[in-house]
Amino acid sequence: MSQHTFSWELFSKAPIVGIIRGLPPDAIDHILPVYREAGLTTIEITMNTAGAASIIQNATNHHREGLNIGAGTVCTLDDLDQALDAGAQFIVTPVVDKKVIKACVKRGVPIFPGAFTPSEIYKAWTLGASMVKVYPATSLGPEYIKDVKAPLNQLKLMPTGGVSLDNMAAYFKAGADGLGIGSHLFDKALIQAKNWAGLKAHWQDFVKTMQAAMEQK
Repeated sequence: MSQHTFSWELFSKAPIVGIIRGLPPDAIDHILPVYREAGLTTIEITMNTAGAASIIQNATNHHREGLNIGAGTVCTLDDLDQALDAGAQFIVTPVVDKKVIKACVKRGVPIFPGAFTPSEIYKAWTLGASMVKVYPATSLGPEYIKDVKAPLNQLKLMPTGGVSLDNMAAYFKAGADGLGIGSHLFDKALIQAKNWAGLKAHWQDFVKTMQAAMEQK
């Protein structure tokens, strides 16, 4: 396992986790420097992306400067070992798996487990989650984050699923500590067209909206 640890300082500058799922390695190679130039800092590559371990390894070898690079969709201890061996600096899961959370806590690796109900969210937090990924947030919306935070304001929450340019400010206003964004961030048409300048401009819109929302908090 590499010694390159997750930077909370980088994350707090831009508390968005960009989720890469199913993109080819050459596109990811082009994307990572552009992502950083746009002002984004934290990116996860899901383990159900073809060749995920080698993509993570390549990313941490060549693009680590100024970026947190992690693994998503980690469901088992086997997935976890593969991700950490490849150099992942943080772990994201779609569910609350006690073994995976405990293994990350023991190794000092930030873990953002996925949870849906208040009981699941609280359980993930008590097991040692660095931040709880509220997933899927699509049907819940920003009000849900506000409602969960009211009695449990010590919890750090990262809504994921359905987060877009249009609603991200509402999530920050509701008390989100971070946001997980996938398809809305990684615009397929721009990526397929290899329009890196367009992609950078698209990401800068997210950064501007995020900065404005954080100033209002």
